[in-house]
Amino acid sequence: MTIKSVSESVIAEGVALLRDGCCVSIPTETVYGLASDAINGKAVAQIFDIKGRPTFNPLISHFYSISHLSDYVELNDTAKKLASAFWPGPMTLIVKRSKNCKISDLTCAGLSTIAVRIPSHPTAQKIIKAAGVPLAAPSANKSGEVSPTSAAHVAESLGDKAPLIIADGQSKIGLESTVIDCTDDRAVIARMGAITADDCEAVLGYRPYVADHNDEKPVSPGQLLKHYAPKTPLRLRAYDVKEGEALLAFGSTKFMNIKNATKAMNLSEAGDLHEAASNLFSYLRQLDKSGVQSIAVMDIPNQGIGLAINDRLKRAVEQ
Repeated sequence: MTIKSVSESVIAEGVALLRDGCCVSIPTETVYGLASDAINGKAVAQIFDIKGRPTFNPLISHFYSISHLSDYVELNDTAKKLASAFWPGPMTLIVKRSKNCKISDLTCAGLSTIAVRIPSHPTAQKIIKAAGVPLAAPSANKSGEVSPTSAAHVAESLGDKAPLIIADGQSKIGLESTVIDCTDDRAVIARMGAITADDCEAVLGYRPYVADHNDEKPVSPGQLLKHYAPKTPLRLRAYDVKEGEALLAFGSTKFMNIKNATKAMNLSEAGDLHEAASNLFSYLRQLDKSGVQSIAVMDIPNQGIGLAINDRLKRAVEQ
């Protein structure tokens, strides 16, 4: 797998590979994605093969504008309100496929619905527009592992399984998109992310319900119970550090007993939840490689984007 810094020529190279049915890792504002032509079933099958992802787990199709989306999906009033408020941006909507939708059934895991997003990242926008087709793009890592927020993370997880990684710095948000199911009358949050239930309530006039995990038949990416997991065990809501543990801290450690910490990293010394979200996957990866027996994780406030951070941490420890 080749890492190349973003440029017009590298974007053109990536687009050519996508048009030839290959997979390319692309940057987005959430995490790095492993992209292929969402219409080409053979190309999409490569994503599942490279990631080791179960084919019953649907993928998100990425578009560059709402007009680009219109030939593939049906947006109800709820979806239109959310799209107007949060696109382009870190939000995925689950909506009904249009009658003549050309997206591969494999992309949608055989469902009558489809998960769609318009990313705000300028490079992702350019690639999707130049490719001329929607791009299926889950996170660019082996299935179940910690998601990548840099090109180096992609290479570390996938090795040489895809021909090109387009590098464009660190992902700004660092968590996967919020997924909102808009197929019924009332919106349901299928996966938490940077766009919160409070944000949605301000637009919709009601607070969306947050769905439970669904291992048997997920309707959304990110619903598998065991997900986003480092190899090293995590111990959540820790108030001390045991012998042989590393510490993943948040805010002040003044009142913690951290003398046993083999290694320590602080998601945000200032207690900023957005900074913590941006650092979460990168710091988990670094601590996972440090050779410790386990990772003690300090309590994260369960509010705002902290809800999404805690969701990822909880899934990382579920068996």
